[in-house]
Parts: sequence; structure tokens; C-alpha cells
Amino acid sequence: MEGESNLGNSLQSQLSDLNREVLRMGQLVTEMIEKAVLSLARQDVALARQVIAADDEIDQLLIAIEMRSLQLMALQQPMARDLRAVGTGMKLVTDLERIADHATDIAEVTIRLEGQPLAKPLVDIPRMAGLAQEMVREALDAYVKQDEAAARSMIAKDHEIDRLYRAIFDELVELMQKNPSIVMQATYLLHVALWLERIGDHATNLGEWTIYQRTGQLEDLNN
Repeated sequence: MEGESNLGNSLQSQLSDLNREVLRMGQLVTEMIEKAVLSLARQDVALARQVIAADDEIDQLLIAIEMRSLQLMALQQPMARDLRAVGTGMKLVTDLERIADHATDIAEVTIRLEGQPLAKPLVDIPRMAGLAQEMVREALDAYVKQDEAAARSMIAKDHEIDRLYRAIFDELVELMQKNPSIVMQATYLLHVALWLERIGDHATNLGEWTIYQRTGQLEDLNN
């Protein structure tokens, strides 16, 4: 019995360590979103390069967490809810890595537009980024607290991100029609808005995986 108790304690300790690594990755990712959009708004190439460099750390964390999860499953053979916890962690870091990729894409736009005055001040794009950051933070908080209701509540922010994306799309298309000289820049900004919209989708996925861990049922929160 004592051996079984020690095994259980070891499993729970390793799950806690795994959660901390997932949260560390999430914190880095939210910082990348903020810095990427800030670099674009300020046309700060040095800040953009910080974001691109951080993506390497995210990739390394993804590999480390996946390897740790696989070792935990092989050696500890978790069952039922503990197994779902390990699987959820692996899914979360996959979405976080993709969010980091999109933040890197945005930072690369900053570099491509270096020296070009922005055709208009960025307003809705930073709003989208702020909402996306809030969604990632709230999703991770729901994951830590295993708060199913909080995981579901994020969908309202995702709908607002979608609304802002449509507004940005319409505005930039109109600007391109009026001033063909800004077509390239406007196209890049359209991509930025699209990547932020996708970040919102990935953040929604984080909430869906938390619900799965709690209930064993995978739901589509956008339906």
C-alpha cells in the first residue's frame, strides 16, 4: 500500500510540474502577442526581433513538455482523469506553439514594413491583440482552476475578435481602392488581422481542452 501511495504522490507531483511548464509557456506566448503588435504599431524592428528570438524558446519548450508527457505516460501509466490531464497538457502546448508562430508572423511584418510610414494609425489591430491576450490568460486560468464555466465564457471575446477582423478587412479594402500605392502594406496588415483572428481561435481551443479534461467530452465552443 505504501508503494502505491508513493507512486500516486509521484504522479501528482509530476502532473503539477507539467502544469507549471504549460503555464510558463503560456506566459511567454502572451508576451509575444503584446510585443509583436507593439513592434508593428511603433515600427520597432528591435522589438520585433525579440519576438522572433522568443519563438525558438517556445519550440524548445514544446518539445520538452511533449517528451516529459510521453515519459510520464510510459513510466507512470496514468489512468482515467490523470491520463486526460496529460493529454490535455500536450494539446494545450500545441495550440500555444501555433499562437507563438502567429505572433512571430506579425513581428516579421514589422521588419518587412521597416521605414514605411503606416497609411493610418493602428486602432482595431491592437484591440484584437488585447482581446487575444485576455483570452489566452483566461483560458490558462480556467485550466489551472479546472473552471468549465470560465472556459466557456471566452467565446464572447472570440466573437468580438471576429467582428473586429471583419471591420479591419472592410476598412483596408476601401483604403486600397482609394489609394493603390498602399496595396502591399494593406495586404500585410490584412494578414496581421487574420493571424490575430486565428490566435483567438486557438485560445478558444484551449478552453475546449479544459472542458475535455473536466468532462471527457470534446466540444466545439464556436457552435
